[in-house]
Amino acid sequence: MAFLMSGDEPVPVPVRLERLEDFDAFYAANLRPVVALVFSLTGSRAAAEDVAQDAFAAAFRRWATVGTYDEPGAWVRRVAVNRAVSRHRKLASEGRALLRLAGRREDPAALEPADDEFWRSVRALPTRQAQVVALHYLEDRSVEDIAHLLGVAEPTVRVHLHRGRHELARKLGLDGEVGR
Repeated sequence: MAFLMSGDEPVPVPVRLERLEDFDAFYAANLRPVVALVFSLTGSRAAAEDVAQDAFAAAFRRWATVGTYDEPGAWVRRVAVNRAVSRHRKLASEGRALLRLAGRREDPAALEPADDEFWRSVRALPTRQAQVVALHYLEDRSVEDIAHLLGVAEPTVRVHLHRGRHELARKLGLDGEVGR
């Protein structure tokens, strides 16, 4: 903040930092305090640096506006704090989801050795066929579920499942299709 003298009293005049060159100085002066602030919220230096960089990137994208604020540093700090809180909520939500899912599925590494050849053959299929076959056999999903998960039409899933079964039967030397 700069001051002009008006009579006997100084009058505050906001300093405008509209030029991109001003952003460099602003960034250098504010990076460490913003990282420290976010570190105090997250407890992780890496997360603090990432969140701070995101906040400064947001400021840079809007620098023509943010640079005109009386306190552009306050804007960056607010963005950083909001993103740190969002990050914390997201991590907590993901952790709860993982705990809920932990007991639902068997370890895929615990598959029978005889299944190794089958799953190697599945991985050799074209990508969409492999996805459909894996979802159908490993997770026991319906055609409707698979279509929803992959964002394709049900007939498309049926075609990929049919072609995948046919190719697996050929590769594995089986008569007809694999497990209808």
